Amino acid sequence: MSSEKTTAIVLRTVEFSETSLVVTLFTREFGKVGALAKGARRLKNPFESALDVLTLCRIVFLHKSSDALDLVTEAKLLRRFRPAGRNLFGLYAGYYVAELLGAMTDEDDPHPELFDLADETLEALAAGEAVPRRIIRFELGALQLLGHMPALEHCAECGTPVATTGRVAFAQIQGGVLCPACRAGKRQVISVSAADDGPVGRPRQHDVASAGDQPAEPGRAAWRTEPLPRQLVRSKTSHAPVPGRPVECLGPAAGGKSHDKDVAHVRTETAIPGRAPTAPC
Repeated sequence: MSSEKTTAIVLRTVEFSETSLVVTLFTREFGKVGALAKGARRLKNPFESALDVLTLCRIVFLHKSSDALDLVTEAKLLRRFRPAGRNLFGLYAGYYVAELLGAMTDEDDPHPELFDLADETLEALAAGEAVPRRIIRFELGALQLLGHMPALEHCAECGTPVATTGRVAFAQIQGGVLCPACRAGKRQVISVSAADDGPVGRPRQHDVASAGDQPAEPGRAAWRTEPLPRQLVRSKTSHAPVPGRPVECLGPAAGGKSHDKDVAHVRTETAIPGRAPTAPC
């Protein structure tokens, strides 16, 4: 058991006792860790508000080699997550980032670049930047850094180069696009639009950074400027709530529905005979 120092983003807190919390942290040097913060629920505690959800903090913790929880001994607040102007859209987007980090990463598996991307995303959301643009950047970056980026230039089944003329078949199970020959008989395949006069290309680092900033250019694949299919992110997690949606509408885990095609899509419901209409989320 050794004492370690690191910078962390608080992903989740759970009450452990009358005075303590179990916190899930995403750290830059150690990846995701679960730790016990003794005394964190007391009115006068050594952590103050440094362990609030989505805060950026500097922590000192005892890192245990066994499966037991680590022990947080110190925590210093570096930045709170407070979206400007009581922006609920930005707040829900921050929760979405935290949930993706928790669902797509493993404990003690550090990803410094992903930490920096998440930190940058949360800071931008708090500053009031456009939510869809930032969330698209984060999704693309997370998929790329974690090795889940789909094959977009060649068929995921046979490796044949895929040339698009309007729409292309994307297979979630195979992890990429499919040529017409391999498309037959495959399940969980969706049709995705692509540039009419250019090949479907794998997003580069520049494309990840600029996703959502500008409309698609001639000859440039629409994959690089349009949101990745929501089904792709959901296939890597148990569920994927949509930013800007109140908690009761965030998906299966929250008891709601999650069938949006893009980040900023607003749910509309059809009227059901004999049932009072519900207010849109």
